[in-house]
Amino acid sequence: MLDILESLNKVEKKAKESLRFNCVAFTQSEQCRLLIEEAFRFDGLVPPTSLPNTDADIQAHVRQSEIEIVLVELNDSPNVTEDMQRISHLLPNHASVIVIGQEDAISTIRNLKAMGFYYLFWPVTKAELLDFVKNVFDNRVRASGLGKKRYAKNIAVWGCAGGAGTSLLCSEIGHGLAKQYHAKCLIVDHDYYAGNIDILLKLEGFEKKPATIASVDHDLDGIYASSLTRKVNDMLSVLSLTSETHDAHELKEYIRTLEALLYEHNNFVISDLSKGGQTNADYQYLADKVDTAVLVVNPTVSGVRQLKKILQHLTTHSPSSRQIIVLNHVRPAKAAILSRVEVEKFLGRPIDIEIPYEQDLLKHILDGGYLHQSKLSVAASIQELIGMIMGETAVPKKKTFTQWLLRK
Repeated sequence: MLDILESLNKVEKKAKESLRFNCVAFTQSEQCRLLIEEAFRFDGLVPPTSLPNTDADIQAHVRQSEIEIVLVELNDSPNVTEDMQRISHLLPNHASVIVIGQEDAISTIRNLKAMGFYYLFWPVTKAELLDFVKNVFDNRVRASGLGKKRYAKNIAVWGCAGGAGTSLLCSEIGHGLAKQYHAKCLIVDHDYYAGNIDILLKLEGFEKKPATIASVDHDLDGIYASSLTRKVNDMLSVLSLTSETHDAHELKEYIRTLEALLYEHNNFVISDLSKGGQTNADYQYLADKVDTAVLVVNPTVSGVRQLKKILQHLTTHSPSSRQIIVLNHVRPAKAAILSRVEVEKFLGRPIDIEIPYEQDLLKHILDGGYLHQSKLSVAASIQELIGMIMGETAVPKKKTFTQWLLRK
């Protein structure tokens, strides 16, 4: 009899030990915080670390420790989906996220599921909370359902002509997302034999890393892929390779393999697809894999024609994809071949962002500054572009009488 009791005790002890996990709760109310802590203690589990639900607290805590489960209370939120879209980049992709809210709508559950988050409707009992958390943990152990790791959003910055400013905007987007939104970003450089990515990202002593494509036959993993990246800062890194023996097509395939291994380590993967580095494989990639395509064009006939071709390709092969059209003026306005009105008329759709010509742009970059943080005329447009990528709605600017006459 004693042997049976001892065996049962061992089984129960082992079951509780298996439920040990690192958990943090970001709450808005004392009621929710107390219920979570009491529920965990009641079941013999270590209560999660409790912190206020603020962007600063989320950013500071989840990046510094190996969190497995995150509880986010949004009972005071007027729109649960929008709030989670706003803070999703602050949460590590490896953590399972449970959102607690009072919105009783199927659409909320669907929207959160699409983002990779669980939803627990409030009010909830201690027993219901515990059952839900245990199920989430079980999914993590089995790597099933939403227990699978979330992956980075793919952004492709596509140049519709040579010299469109693609690499510059790619660098500004990456740095802006990392700096302003505290998102973990990876820039993927597709200029394998030249380029100025080091100047644009202010990297000293930078050398593209030699690609050892023979290693693709072995077990590549995220650790190996990370070793080929160069850190710009704690939230931004760049993957930039070269080779004396492999051609651009082979490098393209290899770098896409490495990129896929780094999805779970980043919130955004940003591909620099300048005109000179584009291939047929990139057209397919743009349609199949990219979440947001930033299409950069100068007001030239060749650039605008290429842009229309890309838009038609995406309409045919990826009708639900998201595109942001950027009209970038790399020459003074008087040297422009086409006006914005003419470009929009030819495309049959509006331009999303227009970046004005800035004569001091190059000097500012060589002096070590980023344009989106500057006081130059281009700063506001680049900040608006970064905000648009994050889903923010731009505030319409009031036109001056002179601008109105020019548009007329």
